[in-house]
Amino acid sequence: MRVVIAPDCFGGTLTAREVAEAVAEGWRRTAPDDELHLRPLADGGPGFVDVLHAALGGTLHTTTVTGPLGTPVQARWLEHDGCAYIESAQACGLHLIPSDQRPRTAETATTRGVGELVNAARDAHTIVVGLGGSGTTDGGAGLRETVQPVTARLVAAADVENPLLGPHGAARTFGPQKGASPEAVQRLEARLAAMDELADVRDLPGAGAAGGLGAALMALGATVASGAGMVRELTRLDDALDHADLAVTGEGSFDWQSLRGKLVTAVAAGSAERGLPCVVLAGQVTVGKREAAAAGVQESYAVAEHAGSVERSMADPAGTLADLAAEVARQWSHPRT
Repeated sequence: MRVVIAPDCFGGTLTAREVAEAVAEGWRRTAPDDELHLRPLADGGPGFVDVLHAALGGTLHTTTVTGPLGTPVQARWLEHDGCAYIESAQACGLHLIPSDQRPRTAETATTRGVGELVNAARDAHTIVVGLGGSGTTDGGAGLRETVQPVTARLVAAADVENPLLGPHGAARTFGPQKGASPEAVQRLEARLAAMDELADVRDLPGAGAAGGLGAALMALGATVASGAGMVRELTRLDDALDHADLAVTGEGSFDWQSLRGKLVTAVAAGSAERGLPCVVLAGQVTVGKREAAAAGVQESYAVAEHAGSVERSMADPAGTLADLAAEVARQWSHPRT
């Protein structure tokens, strides 16, 4: 069989490349004759720049910017064919905030460093800002205070389709993941609602991406694109799917948010267009079979369930993922007819 292995990262544990290699290692234990094509991907969040650099080439630039806690961090952006690709998570990512500090920083973490990255790339004709994996919910206030007048075309490559406000908005949906208490979520929601400069874009899909950074970029004139769709196109994923018998994708948590613009759904959609089966390997799975099938996913498998617990899977993320992949290969690999 020809198997395309096209995962996102497992946030905080494995990069997309490491996920793909672990799946391939396990798959080969069971089906050594299968032809595996590794296509690590991203949806605008962590790994966005590295995935595009691997696919496109170009020049990587390293810039010192303000991190989410106000201290300097090193961030890389990619220049290719006159276009700049920025990964917001490199400047304001949740991984840059120690877990024990998140309850205290959920209301104060800043996107200032993302604005500094945009300034560093201002000579490009197009600046694409990948959104996702942020530790911020400042509505892009830090970016808006920092960004100099931009003549380049701006594109917000969003990893989700959430609006800015409401039950599916930036504060209520993602605030708790960033350490915000219920009271803090209420304050963040009120603060975002009071940002008059975002009023015209607050209801647009993607406005809630990266804690409202999507809305801030839209207010600056950015067009919105699916980060997953963009990566799918630029990495020529469809060419690989054209010649595949099976697609294997995955992410850290396959949940309801996965169905709102995340990478897994882009891979599943491309597979469905070709009548190609697609399976998901994830750290944890909470999407029901019916919802998964509607998104084009034939089956989903949880590493935590296969390993026996979340703790066991986290103790050896690559090894337990490889073990799961070996089991999945027993179910899906078969001789070409």
